[in-house]
Amino acid sequence: MKTGNQSTVTEFILLGFTNYPELQVIFLLLFLLIYTFTLLGNGSMLLIVWCSSTLHTPMYFFLTQLSFLDITFASVFAPKILADLIAKNKMISFYGCVAQIFFFAAIASTEFFLLAVMALDRYVAICSPLLYTLTMSQHLCVSLVAGSYVGGFLHSLIHAGCLYRLHFCGPNIMNNFACDYPVLLRLSCNDISINDSLRFVFGTFVVVDSLLVIIVSYFYIVTAILRITTTAKRHRAASTCISHFTCVFLFYGTAFFMEITPNSGSSEEQYKMVSIIPTVVVPALNPLIYSLRNKEVKEALRKILIHTSCQ
Repeated sequence: MKTGNQSTVTEFILLGFTNYPELQVIFLLLFLLIYTFTLLGNGSMLLIVWCSSTLHTPMYFFLTQLSFLDITFASVFAPKILADLIAKNKMISFYGCVAQIFFFAAIASTEFFLLAVMALDRYVAICSPLLYTLTMSQHLCVSLVAGSYVGGFLHSLIHAGCLYRLHFCGPNIMNNFACDYPVLLRLSCNDISINDSLRFVFGTFVVVDSLLVIIVSYFYIVTAILRITTTAKRHRAASTCISHFTCVFLFYGTAFFMEITPNSGSSEEQYKMVSIIPTVVVPALNPLIYSLRNKEVKEALRKILIHTSCQ
């Protein structure tokens, strides 16, 4: 579309992972496998918690929300990635690009907040076990989750809304498998300082504030665990936090690495490969992390399978 002597870009070309047909088949099978595992793993976690009355506790309520976010997170990118791996023209419209960025930022921000809420839940469970049921009431749990969603989507709405002030006149090629906010900003023909400033301020607020809650919570958790005299009780208390801490390490670690990785020149390929981890790999790992190290989940699954086989 022409505007004066300048053309307005309405579509972008995604270079994807590779142009070699034989490698595209390998990537297609790999991502199809990972996406299927993500849906089955997180879907199974939702089903197990839903069907098992013993798992109707605040901890597993938050875990079901994490599973739902992981399914949604992976679904923002995986269908488009799979379609592009078998398509000749890897195109995405400007509105489709904004939609990807909006849902990516919204779900990621919500997950940052939710991981902080889960840290608070573990803090109450270990530091005030006698008051746990009273403190973590159903109303409070629902309010904390709702607040996480509202905060995440408001944060994303600011960034996505600011994209409409930008003008794109070419080039329209993205060296990535999906629309990426920093890459899209570099393709703009006008000043992006406002977008960069808002991204830094609000992004820092979301990450730093949620991480601060997690660090403070775990400080008190570790202090409480060290005061436990019995080794078995100490191990049992610590084991309830290991899965959550592993998810925190993966999510925050990859997000931090993506931010410090330069997004230009020879580092574009490196950045593209690193960005696969939080968008595709981590959602598939979370149900594995919680199920393998959790005796309650494995016992609930065993009972469901026995009940199913007896019918």
